[in-house]
Amino acid sequence: MKAMLSLPSPFTWSVIFGALFLGGILGRSNPLYSAALAGGLLMIITTLLRWDELTVTAIIAVHLYVDWYLGLHIVAPLMALLLLGFFYVARSPRHPWLMPSAFWLWIAFLLLTISPAIRGALMLYDAASYYPSDILGALLMFWSGLLIARSYVQVRNCFKLLAALGTLLALHTIIQGTTGIVILGSSHYDELMLLTSNYQIWQSNAHRAGSFFVDPNWNGTFLGMIFFLPFGLFVESSTLLAKALYLIEMCLLLIALLFTYSNGAWLSFFAGLLIFIFFVGRNNYRILMPVLFFIGSEIVLALFPAQIASQWMHAQDPTEVPLRVGAWLTALRVIEAFPWTGVGLGYQNYLERSNPFRVPQEYVMLAHPHNSYLEWGAMAGLPVLCVFLALLLFALWQAIRNWVDCGPVFRPLLGGGITAILVLSVNSWTINGWTLPALAMPGWLILGLLASPLLRRCDTAMQTGEKQQTDTATRVQ
Repeated sequence: MKAMLSLPSPFTWSVIFGALFLGGILGRSNPLYSAALAGGLLMIITTLLRWDELTVTAIIAVHLYVDWYLGLHIVAPLMALLLLGFFYVARSPRHPWLMPSAFWLWIAFLLLTISPAIRGALMLYDAASYYPSDILGALLMFWSGLLIARSYVQVRNCFKLLAALGTLLALHTIIQGTTGIVILGSSHYDELMLLTSNYQIWQSNAHRAGSFFVDPNWNGTFLGMIFFLPFGLFVESSTLLAKALYLIEMCLLLIALLFTYSNGAWLSFFAGLLIFIFFVGRNNYRILMPVLFFIGSEIVLALFPAQIASQWMHAQDPTEVPLRVGAWLTALRVIEAFPWTGVGLGYQNYLERSNPFRVPQEYVMLAHPHNSYLEWGAMAGLPVLCVFLALLLFALWQAIRNWVDCGPVFRPLLGGGITAILVLSVNSWTINGWTLPALAMPGWLILGLLASPLLRRCDTAMQTGEKQQTDTATRVQ
């Protein structure tokens, strides 16, 4: 943390102010030029200063707002590719370079998805969505996480920054949910908001808040996943000030989750609470967590009765579950018809090619199966689905092995990250979590941080240091 937050040199400060000044001049003709130039130069500075955790968090923020919300798609994957290239060029004993384990699985994933990506690219939007972010972007972010996690300090720093980003998005969601105002909003999705009646809840005047994710289900998935990062930091921290900060972040994330009214997000969140009881790694918290959950539930019921009532109304929507089940059944019929190749990776392509197989329960044509695993199978074929599951399960196994080896001090930290990944995986049964670019790239980054073999080297070094200290003390005695 000390290295990450070291003060920039006077030269660096001059470059920063120069970038802002130049960006301000260009911004008089077009504000987009100002933001792009200033942001690009700041990214170069953070990269050269080796503020790696800040750099990758900024890439996630750019990916969400610029790529997803504004619709530019490939800016963050290009940034991640350049960052990975910098990591290779700047490799050293302090910043080692390594390849992902079972790299052949990643090669197979990259190759097997080329044909479905080409066949499904009926429009530029789809061509820029799947392969650059969900496939190549997944590898780039996972690989970056492996290289950044040189020790638990880097993992902690990255989780702190991702938790802070999640808290900012939670505040954005709360403001949207209470006022209807989208700060830094864009007209890019105005037509969609009209078609969905601004995501108004059935038989209610409440509107669901999607923030920069647009769809409230995606927003709820992200908030429920990120919640467990400050939770792990809360348990791991030893100071009251730090615990108070993480508790505030958790409360804001939980309140924001209320304004999404996402049934799937809440189900996966509750599953995450049960999972974290195991991965928290400390018996006192395993006993304390159910008590805290009960107290928190009573507080939420008392302070947010209108939101709870609207959530219950949304859960009773008679069209919600049948339509979702219909989407799954349609996807299963598509897989049965195209088991090896799928119909192609693309929303418009799936909308057209799945229509002959649509079941009556799917009374509205849907552009994806609302299930990431069925989406890989229906759009790209069962071989791609098997490779994806192999990559996900192998990385999870590496993360759990690191959790077992790290000892009780760091287990809450890694346990919070593992729970976040499992929450995303559970929610991907009800929504396209692992196949949505805005969710997949942060998910693979977290998984890379957790699965890094550099953490095991850190464990070995720590154990060696402790043994040397013990031997020295014994000789002195």
